[in-house]
Amino acid sequence: MRILHVTDCYLPRLGGIELHVRDLVHEQRAAGHDTRVATSTRRDDATDEPWVTRLTPGELRALLRRELPDVVHAHVSVISPLAMSATRHAADLDLPVLVTVHSMWPSTPVLASVAGAALGLSRRAVLWSAVSHRAAVPVAAHLGPESPRPLVLPNAVDPSFWRVQHEGEEIPTIVSVMRMARRKRPLALARMLREVRDRVPADVALKAVIVGDGPRYGALARYVERHLADWVVLPGRLDRTQIRDLYASASVYVAPATLESFGIAALEARCAGLPVVASSRGGVGDFITPAVDGFLGADDHAMVDAITRLVTDRVLMSTMSARCRAVIPPLDWTAACAASLDAYAQAAALLPIRGTRPALTGSAL
Repeated sequence: MRILHVTDCYLPRLGGIELHVRDLVHEQRAAGHDTRVATSTRRDDATDEPWVTRLTPGELRALLRRELPDVVHAHVSVISPLAMSATRHAADLDLPVLVTVHSMWPSTPVLASVAGAALGLSRRAVLWSAVSHRAAVPVAAHLGPESPRPLVLPNAVDPSFWRVQHEGEEIPTIVSVMRMARRKRPLALARMLREVRDRVPADVALKAVIVGDGPRYGALARYVERHLADWVVLPGRLDRTQIRDLYASASVYVAPATLESFGIAALEARCAGLPVVASSRGGVGDFITPAVDGFLGADDHAMVDAITRLVTDRVLMSTMSARCRAVIPPLDWTAACAASLDAYAQAAALLPIRGTRPALTGSAL
């Protein structure tokens, strides 16, 4: 099967969309599909894999007409000109199109109505999806009440890679991994940690590690230096193996973003056996059951309450950690690949019979 993934965000940039698309492409190619990537992200420092094409939105239509893939899988964030161009052009060419929304779109009713009308979202034979149930809600609002509800196509991880042997840490260690961007709320996390330190007895040692790099790193580093230098560490960007090693001596994972559409890093930490504290407003709730394998807070104060409770109650922390290790969410790559292929078939079913081009059925996939 010839699959073309179109994304504005791809390597060497690092983020949820970039890594998910890269991993999904590798898994689909390993399963025997001719899977390719078209992206507008530039790369000047290395040679690309042969299935990656870097282009502008203006060059995309010619690529689609030349390649005529069996399905176009567009990955969109809040602003994604290349992926949205691919959606329109592929639909005009009667190609099956699946769009996956990886961000929390604004859900203001008036804005949703205007945006939906401007993009013509509901008038095209396109199948829409989102990476979590929370993320699907504003997408449905943009599409309008007459359109089918978007599918939920979750992100995925390799649970076996993230399994670690916990080292029985003496000092409760709070960890978070993020791109240091405003919407990820690194400074809000630092303020939460400061409040946790104020609420935990002074004779109880604490440690926190915030992993990542990005435009807000400097502001975070200055805040930590002023207020948290004696117990909060900023190691910068780490690779997956280094992050996994960090989890072996960690106690609690915190995801501070309130607009987290899914939370791949939080899922990785959960698979490593860490209870997760996150906002109840995002998609982390798709794999965290409150008071079972973590806590979901309605606001920062509630998240501070949860973190404080975990780092001061070793029995609770140990019980939740054991649960996280024993019960792994069914969000692995086998499930993700099967779900994507099923969605491609549903996208093809939206189109009329197209000459001699075969319909995508279960046997064709």
